Amino acid sequence: MHFLDQAKIFIRSGAGGGGAVSFRREKYVEYGGPNGGNGGKGGDIVFEAVAGLNTLIDFRYTQHFKAQRGGGGAGQNRFGAGGDDLVIKVPVGTQVLDDDRETVLLDLVEPGQRVVLLRGGDGGRGNASFKSSTNRAPRQSGPGWPGEEMWVWLRLKLLADAGLVGLPNAGKSTFINQISNAKAKVGEYAFTTTRPQLGVVRHRNREFVLADIPGLIAGAAEGAGIGDRFLGHIERCRVLIHLVDIHGTDPAEAMHVVAEELAAYGGGLDEKPRLIALNKIDLVDAELVRAFAGELIAAGADKVFPISGATGKGMDALLDAVLEHLPAATATERPAGEIEDATEAKPWSPF
Repeated sequence: MHFLDQAKIFIRSGAGGGGAVSFRREKYVEYGGPNGGNGGKGGDIVFEAVAGLNTLIDFRYTQHFKAQRGGGGAGQNRFGAGGDDLVIKVPVGTQVLDDDRETVLLDLVEPGQRVVLLRGGDGGRGNASFKSSTNRAPRQSGPGWPGEEMWVWLRLKLLADAGLVGLPNAGKSTFINQISNAKAKVGEYAFTTTRPQLGVVRHRNREFVLADIPGLIAGAAEGAGIGDRFLGHIERCRVLIHLVDIHGTDPAEAMHVVAEELAAYGGGLDEKPRLIALNKIDLVDAELVRAFAGELIAAGADKVFPISGATGKGMDALLDAVLEHLPAATATERPAGEIEDATEAKPWSPF
C-alpha cells in the first residue's frame, strides 16, 4: 500500500428538498384547503476517524464527495425524506484544513470520533405552512436551502509515542528494525527512508509506538533534501530519539544540524525531550566511544546513550529512558510472560 499523508478533496452537503403545493380534494370535505408538505433536509458531511488506516491514498483517486439531497414534499401533508449523511472515513490523526492549508477545521485524534463539518440544507416549506387567516389558499412553497461546499486539505499526522530523528545514514532504519516489528528498507545510501515508518516496540513488558521519518539535512526547513514535510508526523510524540552516527564527519555538528532544523520547523519540536543516542559503536573501540560521547555532552547533550542498531548493544538503557517519558496509559502494561521482550539483551556499557 502506498503512503500518502496529504490530499485535497471537494465536499458538498446535500441541498434541502423543495416544499409541495397541494390542496385537499376529498369529495365530502368542504373547503379542502392546502396540504402540501415540507421538503426533507439534505445530508451532512461527516468525518469519522477509524482505526486500522494509516494512509490517505484512497483520496488520490476519489476527490469529490457530495451528500444526498433531501426529498421533495408531497400532498396530504407528507414531508420529504431526509438525505443520507455522507461519512468520510479517515485515519486517526488526520487534520482537516481550509483551502489555505493553515486554518485547522478538524483534528481527529480518537478512534470512532465523528464530527459534522458541513450541515445539509433545510427543506423548503410546503404551502400548508403558509396558510393563515388572511391567506386561506396559498399557492407558494419554498425551494429548499442549498447545501454548503468547499475544498479542504486532509493532512495525516501519525500518532506515535516516540519519534526517531537524525541525519541520513544515521542508522534509523536499522534501529527501528532491531527494536520493533517494522520492516524498514536499509541501504548504504542517503534517504533510504522516503516515507514515515511505524513500529511497535515491546520492552519491560510494556509497548509503545515508534515513528521513523526520512533523514534531515542542513536547510531542510527551506526544502533541502526531502525537506521537513514529514516532521509533522512526530509533532504528537512525547519524546524524540536522536541518532548520531559515530562514523560521521563531525558527530557534534550533526547533532546541532538536526536540532536547528527542529527549531526552524516549529510546532514545539525543539521543546520536546530529546534522547541523544550515539549509534554504530560496534564498529569502534570503547575509548573512541567515550571521546565522542564527551564531545556531544560538551556540545549541549544532557546525556548520551551509546548504542548499536545492528547488534542491539546499549538498547536497554535507551528504551528505559524512553519509557520514563511515557505515562503508563500510553506505554501499555502487559502481564508477565505474555510477550517475549525482544530487547532484553545483556547490559552493556563502554564506560
